[in-house]
Amino acid sequence: MTSALAPQKPERPNRPTDSVEGRPLTAGLADIGRGYLDQVRAGELGALPAVAGLVVLCVFFSLLRPVFLSNLNFANLLTQSAGSIAIAMGLVFVLLLGEIDLSAGYASGVCAAVLAILLTNHGWPWYAAVAAAMLTGAVIGLLIGTLVAKVGIPSFVVTLAAFLGFQGVVLILLKEGTNVSIKDPTVLAIANDNLSPALGWVLLACCVAGYAALQLRRSRDRRGRGLAGTPAALLAIRTGAVVVLGGAAVYLLNQERSRNIVIGSLTGVPVVVPVIGALVLLGTFTLQRTGFGLHIYAVGGSAEAARRAGINIVFIRTAAFVICSCLAAVGGIIAASRGNSVDPNTGGSNVLLLAVGSAVIGGTSLFGGRGRVVDAVLGGLVVAVIQNGMGLMGYSSGVKYAVTGSVLLVAAGVDAMSRRRTARR
Repeated sequence: MTSALAPQKPERPNRPTDSVEGRPLTAGLADIGRGYLDQVRAGELGALPAVAGLVVLCVFFSLLRPVFLSNLNFANLLTQSAGSIAIAMGLVFVLLLGEIDLSAGYASGVCAAVLAILLTNHGWPWYAAVAAAMLTGAVIGLLIGTLVAKVGIPSFVVTLAAFLGFQGVVLILLKEGTNVSIKDPTVLAIANDNLSPALGWVLLACCVAGYAALQLRRSRDRRGRGLAGTPAALLAIRTGAVVVLGGAAVYLLNQERSRNIVIGSLTGVPVVVPVIGALVLLGTFTLQRTGFGLHIYAVGGSAEAARRAGINIVFIRTAAFVICSCLAAVGGIIAASRGNSVDPNTGGSNVLLLAVGSAVIGGTSLFGGRGRVVDAVLGGLVVAVIQNGMGLMGYSSGVKYAVTGSVLLVAAGVDAMSRRRTARR
């Protein structure tokens, strides 16, 4: 029998715990790892398949064609995928609602045609022409969104009709096939010029500092809500990964990649890269840090439940289509800049298919309620790597389309199976 006067061991102070599961507010790396594995087993794969596929494809093509990892090919890969990525980011907003926009490709063509005609034929300044192209995208999105959300016509039907109609609008604007050249230096710089090497490093430093600050703020917010915060070791690992990957990319792009330096020098990060980066930041903030973004996820998860919660479903759906068409306009501007002109094929051919494929391959669900803007970037890079790598290996366009379609089918299958597994659990 223990004496009441016997010295007692000092009690360890209780650590603040989660009000639901009793977990410490500062979780360990092992706990986070186990939690992530549990999410994967439950079907919450996120961007894991896209990241894994991107790594495997890069290793595969670099082994077979070492020129794949050259700085010239790396810069080309970034610029050639930028237009599709911009359109895919807009499609993410629509796909989150469980809708589809089949007109995004030709909508980008209409906006690009408006830009080129105002610049070349009417002599407008670049900022006014760009504003007119963006306004055209907003009007297109408002029209489609009203027909879908207000009138109640299925988005597949509305956007299929728009797909055909906008193809005709492009032909009318370009007078049945006229090629309109673009000579404005500011517009051409978007997809053809590069930042100075020093500015590339400054941009990387700003990105690293911003990313670290955002991670710290999220961890503090979680602790403030009584949830487990992110351990310092994991924050350091994430920030270090951004430093290593970003530093390697900037260093590679800052090397001379001109085949004839007498004609001209090619160094620095392409201008279109920070343009896409700014769109990713804006889209991510909109979806994850605003009430509007949370309402998009809510409507995509269950429209009826969102309606009963007081969410204006008509506004949310209309706004999503407006955002989609505005980003399609950005994609059209990038395409016009890269091609130095606009023709009836701008926004046509396989532009829409590659954009939809980019969003889905990156991890955005076709069933709504699951996806991020960064998914479009990851998926767009996967598609660009396939197209670029197989081109270097000498495969025909038919083979490239077949492989890209197969990858898209696999991504959709993974999404369907993960949803089924999540529903069972």
